[in-house]
Amino acid sequence: MTTQKPVVILGVFVADTAYRAARQPRMGETILGNGFALGPGGKGSNQAVAAGRLGADVTFLSRLGRDTFAEMARATWAGAGVKAAIIETPESYTGAAYIFVEETTGNNAIIVSPGAAMLISEADIDAHADLIRNAGVFVTQLEQPIDAAWRALTIAREAGVTTILNPAPAATLPDAIYPLCDYLTPNETEAEGLTGIPVADVGDARRAAEVLLGKGVGTVIVTLGEKGALVHGAGVSELVPAFSVGQVVETTGAGDAFNGGFATALSRGMPTLQAVRFGSAVAGISVTRPGTAPSMPTLAEVEALVR
Repeated sequence: MTTQKPVVILGVFVADTAYRAARQPRMGETILGNGFALGPGGKGSNQAVAAGRLGADVTFLSRLGRDTFAEMARATWAGAGVKAAIIETPESYTGAAYIFVEETTGNNAIIVSPGAAMLISEADIDAHADLIRNAGVFVTQLEQPIDAAWRALTIAREAGVTTILNPAPAATLPDAIYPLCDYLTPNETEAEGLTGIPVADVGDARRAAEVLLGKGVGTVIVTLGEKGALVHGAGVSELVPAFSVGQVVETTGAGDAFNGGFATALSRGMPTLQAVRFGSAVAGISVTRPGTAPSMPTLAEVEALVR
């Protein structure tokens, strides 16, 4: 890995507040919990942290409030070597997620309030157009408004920047957005949401990917958890196996780890299949550790696994 082009990621930061208890309280009731954790989250932010820890030249574009969670965001990025292109939004607040975990089952219930990040506009994107044009790889997801993602993908595509859309959380996309995507990286659920084809195995993933190619996507990468990742595009349809690296502790950030790793590999000039393998190794290590952003591995760890 020699020359490295910049990676720009548009997305959302939220502070994850996770509560553990035997059950959820009823309306008007207060119960005692058995655990609490506060940590950095948000898909785009997690992807930027993954890329930063891998040594990518990565800039994260978003909006934050002016509050304690914004300070957490900036400290998280600084610790991972992520540059921040942030629009301060004192009239709003930095995003947060309430995560209730039922102790007996591990099931969760989540409320996400994106706050300032829901105010990311096409005008914000235009103000940072040069940042996007000068990237080698541009990545976004669907936690901020789709219009902003669409505008950013358009600017990147017109400048010849490699584009990755991670269509998470699942949402209905306008048809015009698909041809702007060099790579689309849905998981099984998101692939079904975009195509109507339930994805239970590799054959289903291939059929769903073929539909997405028909909409204008360059290459579709369907992430299939422990089964691996299907790379489906012009002249290629190959399953890249997942890495098995020990006891799975938490899978929450695996998709973000994959996307951050994949973008980093592409920014270093790796061909697609090799870049997917690299991203799969990043995800494989991340699931052996608790948390999302804190679970992202270093370049040395990933290179040792890939070797």
